[in-house]
Amino acid sequence: MLTNPVTATAHPNIALIKYWGDLNPILHIPANGSISMNLAELFTQTTVSFEQSLEHDQFTLDGKHISGPSLERVSKLLSRVRHRAGIGLYARVESNNNFPTGVGMASSASGFAALTLAATQAAGLELDEKDLYCLARTGSGSACRSIPGGFVEWLAGERDEESYAYSIASSEHWDLVDCIAVVSQDEKLVSSSQGHALANTSLLQASRLADAPRRLDICREAIRQCDFSALAQVAEMDSNLMHAVMITSEPALFYWKPETVRIIQEVQSMHKVDLPVFYTVDAGPNVHVLCEPEVCKEVADTLSQLPGVSQVLQCHPGGPARIENSTI
Repeated sequence: MLTNPVTATAHPNIALIKYWGDLNPILHIPANGSISMNLAELFTQTTVSFEQSLEHDQFTLDGKHISGPSLERVSKLLSRVRHRAGIGLYARVESNNNFPTGVGMASSASGFAALTLAATQAAGLELDEKDLYCLARTGSGSACRSIPGGFVEWLAGERDEESYAYSIASSEHWDLVDCIAVVSQDEKLVSSSQGHALANTSLLQASRLADAPRRLDICREAIRQCDFSALAQVAEMDSNLMHAVMITSEPALFYWKPETVRIIQEVQSMHKVDLPVFYTVDAGPNVHVLCEPEVCKEVADTLSQLPGVSQVLQCHPGGPARIENSTI
């Protein structure tokens, strides 16, 4: 064994300005920048050890032995770590989520953020923050947003070293609440990685990308000023634009379920009575309904009573990825 096992924890994030489509699909350099908020109550915890006895990388997720494409993604990132560290040992990776995996709740973001942090530490690497963000991005694009804390912007860039994330504001800056209305815990049939590859087949993608800098400016300033109204308007618009691209791709990609639409319509009804609330939907059927803390109980109670909503998870802004133990 090269080192004792190293354990890292990272939070998933909810994108307020979405990432959809790659400029470079191998390095996951995005076609546009994005902005997100880490989710404190949800996390992935991953333990990595490089061991002499292993003949190949081993990966368990939530207690299940993983093989196939998911293992290949993990091994590709581990190979990048091995190359940087100058080692040839295979790794044992044990990862656990406290929330549903592969249902559009950014489990790949928190998963690869935690994997990157644990693996680099276990391999004895000392990377600066920018290198760490870029390395995590190669495993899952949005993983770079789960390494910094709080409200995070991911710069698109055109080259590997230009595409990294940074914190716009800390988790203490603005106490927003994300009420996640869960309508499905089934793993989605089309992964986000597959969906990104379809983005340019939509006639709407070019227009979406052309307007992205304006939306990013509005979102960034709204977060800095804690301007809920401005954030609500731009986040809903951006979410709708991404899903419009999805459903006009070839082939068309539908992540929503009837329950998804019902929740969105309920949020629109809340708008009419001036509740500080808005929706955003990542690549899946579950709906993130963000609100001010003084109305979160009312919002969560209303969502939980809707047909098809199995649970409502309440999340606050989360901190950065972190090492839980290391005896290097």
